[in-house]
Amino acid sequence: MSTCGIVKKIKVAMLSTIIIISAALILLPSSAAQAQDKTLYWGSRGSEVTALQQKLKQWGYYHGFVDGSYGSATYQAVRDFQRKNGLRADGIVGANTRAALGMGGGQNKTVTGGADRKYVAPGFVETSRDIQLLARVIEGEAANEPYYGKLAVGAVILNRVKSSAFPNTLSGVVYQPHAFESVTNGQYARPLTNESLRAASQAMAGMDPTGGATFFWNPSKRVSPWIWTRNIITSIGRHIFAR
Repeated sequence: MSTCGIVKKIKVAMLSTIIIISAALILLPSSAAQAQDKTLYWGSRGSEVTALQQKLKQWGYYHGFVDGSYGSATYQAVRDFQRKNGLRADGIVGANTRAALGMGGGQNKTVTGGADRKYVAPGFVETSRDIQLLARVIEGEAANEPYYGKLAVGAVILNRVKSSAFPNTLSGVVYQPHAFESVTNGQYARPLTNESLRAASQAMAGMDPTGGATFFWNPSKRVSPWIWTRNIITSIGRHIFAR
């Protein structure tokens, strides 16, 4: 073979290699995005379902086996989660439910939920409706506490929203089963005071007298011994705050 022929063959081989690499670079992100946005439903299987079941179990919605198989128990847990988070309770884990669950790869993104509600996940809080909800829990948990005690309770709730260890919506945190006594026994539905509303507003504005606490409790009440294993930060009024 002549020198000219060899050079021509080398050029063709190099051009083919460049085309293959370019195609791979284009296709790989697309495939990754598709995997990340995979819709889960009854009958789905695999690691994504396992991650879903772990999230739901961690937050008290799912009590079955974490086996990567989307069956009736997972379906019911997803519906309960959707219902508590203002999402369409259809048992299908699409983009909105994935965002509320924090299954979007840990990145903040704006999505549209049921009833045209816009929110950001993770760490989502809305405005007036969320202030009302936050104020209700503050009133239920800290009605007799000083103002900074109320503000501290609000800050703990919002710190949970930001934490990957808890649901990443305000309603998800508030309605997590047995998370707050006042929600469980209905005390949070009592009439609101201006002080609780002000505390909720200031907590949402970023004020946090607890220094990042995600737990609080009244030591004069019967509590699980487990809570005392937490890292105590401070005490305000009759509550101890810890993370």
